[in-house]
Amino acid sequence: MDTRRLVPRTDAVLADPRLAAAQQRLGRALVKAAVTRAQEQARAGAIAPESVADAAVAALPARASTLTPVLNATGVLLHTNLGRAPLSAAAREALQAAAGCTDVEFDLAEGGRGRRGRGALAALAAAVPAAQAAGVVNNNAAAIVLAATALAAGREIVISRGELIEIGDRFRLPELLESTGARLREVGTTNRTTVADYEAAIGPQTAFVLKVHPSNFRIEGFTGQAGVGELAAAAASRGVPVVADIGSGLLAPHPLLPDEPDADSALRAGAALVTASGDKLLGGPQSGLLLGRADLVTELARHPLARALRVDKLTLAALEATLAGPPVPVALALAADAGSLYQRAVRISSRLRVHGIDSHPVASQAAVGGGGAPGVLLPSAAVSLPEGLAVALRCGDAVRRGAAPAVVGRTEGGRLLLDVRAVLPEDDDRLCAAIIAAS
Repeated sequence: MDTRRLVPRTDAVLADPRLAAAQQRLGRALVKAAVTRAQEQARAGAIAPESVADAAVAALPARASTLTPVLNATGVLLHTNLGRAPLSAAAREALQAAAGCTDVEFDLAEGGRGRRGRGALAALAAAVPAAQAAGVVNNNAAAIVLAATALAAGREIVISRGELIEIGDRFRLPELLESTGARLREVGTTNRTTVADYEAAIGPQTAFVLKVHPSNFRIEGFTGQAGVGELAAAAASRGVPVVADIGSGLLAPHPLLPDEPDADSALRAGAALVTASGDKLLGGPQSGLLLGRADLVTELARHPLARALRVDKLTLAALEATLAGPPVPVALALAADAGSLYQRAVRISSRLRVHGIDSHPVASQAAVGGGGAPGVLLPSAAVSLPEGLAVALRCGDAVRRGAAPAVVGRTEGGRLLLDVRAVLPEDDDRLCAAIIAAS
């Protein structure tokens, strides 16, 4: 008998209670696709016809989204390819609460339309006392685009040649600025630009002076750049504002990052407008922050482009919880003591050796990443494992089944190092379980 005739019909397999329940969680299309693949295996003789339902259940994805949870053990705290800052528990809870209908643009007391994202904007303004007003768009590039479009279309932006940066994936700031209809007036040289260079360039067509923090590289040696304070003084005498793109989203000075500019200091130094990312050192969701003079922030908010760049309720909820809630994972990782990190690596390695896994603790060096604090190395610790475990930890069977998170580390000297600085202490058990499952 041709066993292919014994392969059960699709509707019969979908009636299996396990697959019927999965349809409620994953949707019919994903479940049916798993059934179809199992039927094809049966027709090819790879599995028995009576095993189709079991094979389909085993092949079901862990979730409807293809995004896979990852434990970041690379030692790069803000890893762009891994989504940058992990959200705090408070922000995740806020996301869940905002997933349904919310009062994002509704005044419950008055029963009518309210100011969109008022809670997040109030929390942002409170976090940066020097800002008269605050705004939020969907990333820092959007903040720069909005500022250039609203303030400088058809006019000039004065900028140092040393700050015409490329930030990754061939994204170049000058091309972004020119796309808004603004003209760039480049001043100075790659390595040295003085206040006098800016003063000579400011004229009737100048919309603003742009100061950009070159956050993902350093130039050393015979260098010099004008600071925000001296630029603001020179520009103010000519009635021109200074816009400071600080990049990484640091809102106030940080003792471990003395060379990283922050929003409050830039505004106090005289910047009229500061733009920054919300998903880097701030530790929140992807967003672009606008902070500064009330008239400028209002002008940007009322520009037609602002509607296209606005954030949704989920971002607003997570951003507010990030600002008003407890310390975020990035802040905790920055503040972690190197000795405590090494002790964690010792404990993890000891647990793994009980299972016969070649593991030992090693000293390590971590970095901020995400275009922040280039050249700053953070003393850290890592769990050293056989290099061959790297692939299984990233995409092994346990990861595919959703039984374990993917774990991404780095290889050095023929070993896989899992740096624990960016791994929350409460995730150490999950890290151990993932390693054991992959071994």
